[in-house]
Order: sequence, then structure tokens, then C-alpha cells
Amino acid sequence: MAAYTPGVLAEPRFKSRWGLILSVLGIAVGTGNIWRFPRIAAQNGGDTGAGAFLVAWIVFLFVWSVPLIIAEYALGRAARKGVVGTFVHHGGSKRAWMGGFVALTATAIMFYYSVVAGWCVHYLGASLLHDLPTTTEASTKVWESFQTSGLPLLFHGLAMLASVLVVRRGVTSIEKLNRILVPTLLGVVVLCMLRTLLLPGSFAGIAYLFTPQWSQLGQANVWLEALTQNAWDTGAGWGLILSYAAYMSARHSVVKNALITGLTNNVVSLIAAITVFGTVFSVLGAEMSRPEILAVMKDSGPASTGLTFIWMPQLFARMALGKPLSVLFFLGLSFAALSSLLSMVELAARTLVDHGIERGRAVVITGLVGFLLGVPSALDLDILGNQDFVWGVALMISGLFVALLARDAGLETIRQRLAARDGEWDPGRAWVFILKYAVPTLAVVLLAWWLYLSATAYAPDTWWNPLDTYSVATCVMQWGVAIGVLVAVGRKLAAPLQSGEDDA
Repeated sequence: MAAYTPGVLAEPRFKSRWGLILSVLGIAVGTGNIWRFPRIAAQNGGDTGAGAFLVAWIVFLFVWSVPLIIAEYALGRAARKGVVGTFVHHGGSKRAWMGGFVALTATAIMFYYSVVAGWCVHYLGASLLHDLPTTTEASTKVWESFQTSGLPLLFHGLAMLASVLVVRRGVTSIEKLNRILVPTLLGVVVLCMLRTLLLPGSFAGIAYLFTPQWSQLGQANVWLEALTQNAWDTGAGWGLILSYAAYMSARHSVVKNALITGLTNNVVSLIAAITVFGTVFSVLGAEMSRPEILAVMKDSGPASTGLTFIWMPQLFARMALGKPLSVLFFLGLSFAALSSLLSMVELAARTLVDHGIERGRAVVITGLVGFLLGVPSALDLDILGNQDFVWGVALMISGLFVALLARDAGLETIRQRLAARDGEWDPGRAWVFILKYAVPTLAVVLLAWWLYLSATAYAPDTWWNPLDTYSVATCVMQWGVAIGVLVAVGRKLAAPLQSGEDDA
């Protein structure tokens, strides 16, 4: 096992700090902010407001996401390798299977994430070229017509192809594209929010979003959803930031970048939620009661499509200047999806590169496999929903593994080396405590809590059935198979990566 020491990299690096930050924000600011966060906030809101969920979500920003992002930056920059290589570098061959699981989780998400990215691009084109649907029936018909055609498969392929073409050219190409995508995305979400604030009745939705119903903090599901959403939001524990950190310059600050990443990401999520809550309450407030409006927001529809792809187009159709706002909304959603997809392709490709495959070939293999294994999700929404469920929850396990790797590398050693750098901030002893105790405890307790509730409350009749889309058994089966295979091949997985590190 190698001690924590900064590595040397002959490959290209990010040319500027802002190029790195924008690329990492491209990881963090994705469909999780715009497609997922408003729906999850609504589903975890009470009768009087969703503010309690926001409190739990912000708590996890500082006791889960930011500490893990600091660890990923530091570990990735020191190892100068992909995810599996970084686990072997810092933890020895015994940790190779853990790195494999982290990489597999992000890659499994990539398979269906590319499908969702394709939906976003399709709806952007539809907003530009066609009239917006004005009723739920018309909007649902548009969605069903799209899904029963070959277009989801086509746009899935186009999303993967675009990502491959960018990633194949290396980190310089990724940096250049994110310099365009991410600022444009940030500008779009701010413009959408400003338009929403001008809508009559929008502040009723915004007030609901920020009003806490404190009794909800005693509910396990609120904390669990807050943690998984924050992991989705920020990309913490995915291994994506760890992969980009391999190209990070030694002069760039780890702690500052981590704080900028986490805080900016959460601000974007709040802006997206203000836009969605304000728009829904403004448009539907005259014809529906608050419980009916919340029912619309909470009903995610097939594979979580309801609010974004069925309701938002018709809501835009009912307001002045709705069509250009719809174009902006789906433009932002498309940019968010594609910038995040780039990082997933890079993670998988870099893992192959570390095992001796030439970069161009590794990226093409990643693209082909990503397309093929994403086909089931493109053709069947139940499969997509299952994969989102299984590997979304697996992010807790990935975060646990990253925290354990940081402990292997020596948390106090990492802290002291960071504190000794000019222009760097000391992450503090609190960071050491959080990574050593809080993150592992949260991961184990909340995962066990979720398994128990899933078996006793959420799906008591089907929890044992691995073929059920949203059962405990389907998660345990898929995680178990993955971990079993990775443990079996762990030593062989590590062998090309050790470069003389001690195998203790």
C-alpha cells in the first residue's frame, strides 16, 4: 500500500483552475438538479412545506458531500490514475474490488443516464419545432408516442456518440466544451428563475418550498432521501471527481474547489426548485387546491418522467412567453445531462487506459458498451426505473468505500499535506472526524434503515422478489453479484496497476 504522496503525471492537465472547476461543476450540475431535485423535494414535503427536507439536505452537504469531494480531489491528484488505480495506489490490491464497485456504480448509471440525456435533447428539439401541448392528455400522448417510437434509442445513441467524440480527444477537449456548456447552463437556470418570479402566484410555491414542517425530521425516509439526493446532486462518492482530479494541477486548491463545487451545485438545485415550484403553483393555483398541486408534483410517472416531461411542457404552454422559456428549460436540461455524461464516459475509459488499453480505443469501447447496455433502458421504462433505483441507492456504498480509502491513505497525513501547501485551506480536524466516523456510520445506518423500511413498510409483499422492479431483493441481488465477481477477480484487477506499491 502506497502512502499518500502527490503523484507525477505526464499527460495533459486542466489548463486553468476555472477550467477544472467548470468541468467538475459539469459533473455535479446535471439532471439530478433539474430533473430529480424538485420532484424529490415535493415528495418529501409535508402539508405546510418542504423546508425540513431542505434542512436535512443541507446538513448532508457538509457531513457527506463536501468531505467526500475533498477526499476525491486529494486522492485522485495524488494517485494520478483512474478509480480502480487510485484504490490500488492508496489501499493496495485488497481494495481493488472496492474501486471496481465505485467505477461500476457510476458506469451502470451511465448506461441509463445517456437515455435520459437523449430525452432532454429530443424535448429541446420538440420545443423548438412544435407547438407545446396544452393539456395533460395531449402532453401524455406526446410522451407515449415518443416512447413507443424508435426515437429514445436513436437519441440514446446520439448522446453516447457526442460524449465519445469529446472524451476521445482528452481532458483538453472536455475542458473546452465545459467552458461553454456550464456557464450557458448556469445562465439558463437563472433566466428561468427570473421569469418564474414574475408569474402571478409563483411566490406561493416558493413559500411552500422553504417552509419547514419540523416534525418531518423525525421521519427516516426524509433523511435517506436527503442523503441520496445530495449524492446525486454533487457527484460525491461516484468516483467522477476522483477521475478528473488525476488531471488536476498541483497548484490548484483542493478545499476551495470542493467548497465551490458543493455550494454552487446546491444553489443551482435551489434555483431549479424555485423555478419548478413557482411555475407549477402559478399555473395550477387558479384551478387546483394545494393538495392537488402537490399530488401533481409528487407523481413522478413512469421512470420519474411525470413532472419534467409531461407537466412542464403544458405548464409553459399556458403562460406568456412560455415557448421560449420551454426552449431555455430543456436547453439547460440537455447541457446539464451532457456535461455529466462526459465525466461518466471519462471514468470508464480511464479505468480501461490504466489497464493498458490505448485511450482512443478505450473511449470507443466505453461508448459501444455504454450504448449496448443502455438499450434495455431505452426500450423499457421499467428497466430504466429499476437501474435508477438500484444504482442510485448504491451511491451510499460508493461513498462509504471512498471514505474507507481515505482512511487507508491516512486522513491526518492528507490534512497536513493540504494545510502545508501555499494558498490551500486546512480542511480541519472536523474533516478527519467526519471521514473517519460520520460518513461510514451514516452509510451503514441509513442503508440498514432503508433495507428495513423497504421490507416492512414500502414493499412488504414484494421485498423478497429479485424480479420486482423496486424490491430490496433486486438491489441485494445486483449488488451481491457485482461484489462477488469483483472480489473474485480483485487480485487480477490490481496486478497491472500496482507499479511497485506494497501489497500489504
